[in-house]
Amino acid sequence: MASHLNSLHNLSDQPAARLRNRTLWFILCNPLNSQSFAMNTALAELIRLVSSGCLAEQEILRIADEAAQAYADADVFLANNPDINYDDSFPIPLGEWVVAGSLPDTVLFQADTYEELFQQILNSFGPDVNFVLKAKQLAKTEPLKALNRIQVQLNALYPEKGGYVLVDFSEPLDDELQAVLVYTCDLERVMALAVELGIYAAPAYETLRAEQAEG
Repeated sequence: MASHLNSLHNLSDQPAARLRNRTLWFILCNPLNSQSFAMNTALAELIRLVSSGCLAEQEILRIADEAAQAYADADVFLANNPDINYDDSFPIPLGEWVVAGSLPDTVLFQADTYEELFQQILNSFGPDVNFVLKAKQLAKTEPLKALNRIQVQLNALYPEKGGYVLVDFSEPLDDELQAVLVYTCDLERVMALAVELGIYAAPAYETLRAEQAEG
């Protein structure tokens, strides 16, 4: 590590470079700040992947920073944000609540039925994207079949990324269903980040199919 830090010191004598070097030095030498930096970075990456290009980078970093603060010290965060409607009865940590609550409805889909959920997905893509499946076709379809039909449709979109996967995300508070769309090629990384951060995430169709097989 000593040689690595020396190389950082010798990168440049310009003020901006010296500032970056001091920041890195401070992070490396302070375990608590290092942990906070790692959480912030992981949160930003997770938000970036579940938003699939629907959020600006500045917004991603803002949400990640606020969530990291909430995870680090919930009491201080709540004191600094008295308008937040959160208490200990909620089934998820404050940091996770900040993440889920900050995602727009074009990223986090919340509904009580799969017909409603799929209609939200359709709306998020806009009229320029042609879907063969229509939301009303799911009206009287049992959940597993509805999810299968949704997933088949999502697989056909954006083939360069392998399509999308509908992923159950966090804990629904007011709705039966809560999910995000993740590129298939990003699914493994999203799952790893979710485990690292303690945020529930699981492919919706595969999870329901496994639950029904066990039941």
